[in-house]
Amino acid sequence: MNSNKPKKSFSLTKGWVGPTLLSLVITAAVGFIYFYVTLPALNFQAGEFYSFLGLLCVVYFVSIFLLSGGIRDNVVRTPKEKAREWLRFIKSRCLPVGILFLAVVLVAIVGWLISLPIFRAASYRDLLAVEDGNFSQEITQISFDKIPTLDRNSAEYLGDRQMGTLSDMVSQFEYSNDSTQINYQGRPVRVAPIAYADLIKWFTNRGGGLPAYVLVDMVTQEATVVRLSQGMKYSFSEPLNRNIFRHLRFQYPTFMFDTPQFEIDEQGNPWWIAPRVVKTIGLFGGTDIQGAVLCNAVTGESTYYDIADVPSWVDNVYTPQLIMQQYDYHGTLVNGFINSVLGQRDVTVTTEGYNYIALNDDVYVYTGVTSANADQSNLGFLLSNQRTKETKFYTAPGATEYVAMDSAMGEVQDLGYTATFPLLLNIAGEPTYFIPLKDANNLVKSYAMVNVAQYQVVTVASTVSQCEQAYILQLSEKGITQAEQLPQTQASGVIEEIRTAVLEGNTYYFLRLEGEKVFYSLSAAQNREVVTLNVGDQVTIEHGISEEGSSSSILDGYSLTVDGRAELQPQKDSLEPSDIQPAHEGETETQQIQLAS
Repeated sequence: MNSNKPKKSFSLTKGWVGPTLLSLVITAAVGFIYFYVTLPALNFQAGEFYSFLGLLCVVYFVSIFLLSGGIRDNVVRTPKEKAREWLRFIKSRCLPVGILFLAVVLVAIVGWLISLPIFRAASYRDLLAVEDGNFSQEITQISFDKIPTLDRNSAEYLGDRQMGTLSDMVSQFEYSNDSTQINYQGRPVRVAPIAYADLIKWFTNRGGGLPAYVLVDMVTQEATVVRLSQGMKYSFSEPLNRNIFRHLRFQYPTFMFDTPQFEIDEQGNPWWIAPRVVKTIGLFGGTDIQGAVLCNAVTGESTYYDIADVPSWVDNVYTPQLIMQQYDYHGTLVNGFINSVLGQRDVTVTTEGYNYIALNDDVYVYTGVTSANADQSNLGFLLSNQRTKETKFYTAPGATEYVAMDSAMGEVQDLGYTATFPLLLNIAGEPTYFIPLKDANNLVKSYAMVNVAQYQVVTVASTVSQCEQAYILQLSEKGITQAEQLPQTQASGVIEEIRTAVLEGNTYYFLRLEGEKVFYSLSAAQNREVVTLNVGDQVTIEHGISEEGSSSSILDGYSLTVDGRAELQPQKDSLEPSDIQPAHEGETETQQIQLAS
């Protein structure tokens, strides 16, 4: 009797409105959470955008299947009926989303293919315009008060140590270890925001924001915690909406950003600089920078600037990694893609490291250039402006940076010092690696100069000035630079300030000219006319080279001409105003001087 009953049928498409709407709600909820956490750019040139769309499609498929009940085992159906039912299910509930998913996959694959360098070698090669430069003419000698003597690790060690000395902050905040090198008021410095020590400290202090940032002078090695009148509300240590990247994403949902960099303007106000990334080749290739968003770290107000309009005080728009990547395309694809793989004729690449140097009130990234087989010698080096991407190649064949670092460490192997990645300087017209040497505590203890062309010419000294004098003397002795070609640093101007100090029983006069920060020292015992100088006198000061080399006193090297009078015989290397302490009330007129070691 039961055999005469009609078979039960089950339809996956019955009651589809409710499950479909619920599936869409679930998909939207998952999508919002994913977007809030990962912050993908809503841009067809962003790879993460396709991952985001693909995830939404998968979430919808799973939701609609589970909410529709799946396949019930107690329903008797033939295989043909099952297949027919699934086709109805897909057509009625999944077809639009399925088409979107296939389109996303197809566009991503095609976009990746048409962006490959094998098809667009010429476009990749031209991403970076590289001009040839003249090293001796364009790279002038940098004064001692502008030569960075720290690397990033040493600067951050000093910044962290300085934070530990502030009892009112150290329990609530910590050093962020996320510093940026900039040119601040004409000096190379590293700046970094402080951060909340933990989530509880964020909760109790978020109302006032981060009250300070850390500034490390890369020349004097002095770390300072700069307190703000209003705390920074926007930073990477904020976990919610005031997180700087989330704040920028909500303001500019379609922009692709490189990592925002912390900087301060010339008045010391804190900012976040977020370079806007664009793809210039195919759909995903040819990464470049189109402009930058400047976000006030205190108020969160943001302004977008095209690359040509970025304010001149901004120093970090193009990252060193991007510049090196673009040069590697330029150097490897110079004769086409096939040559970059097989023949490799004229193929060049950047070396592994980089450093920064301040020129013309901008920060330039420096890196060496070597041949494709990555041998132990460089062909030259690049200097690229991090704000404008103006890039020049300077021919300077010689040792790579790492060979020079090994050569410098060989001079102090008994002390166990380690070399930082070098800067390339013009010393006596010669390309020269300048290498600070650190001890085990990340503190700089001495300095080395290594000739690029002849890396066996190396000098190590405890001060920059002594190191330079000994290095130039060694160049002269080896015939690399003729004596008459040795540099004479000349300064002419009107005396703005005169100070005196007694050192080892001798009276020295320290002169500062108008518009300068350094003091020039002359011994009254050897130059009696110096006692007749007055503020307002016109003088010419020339710096010679001490014959004593690295063992010379810090008070060697200058001569003076005053209003056409006879030249006075020298005495000193340049000092900064911070090195001289004016006499306090009750002291004698002779002022005290504190010489840097």
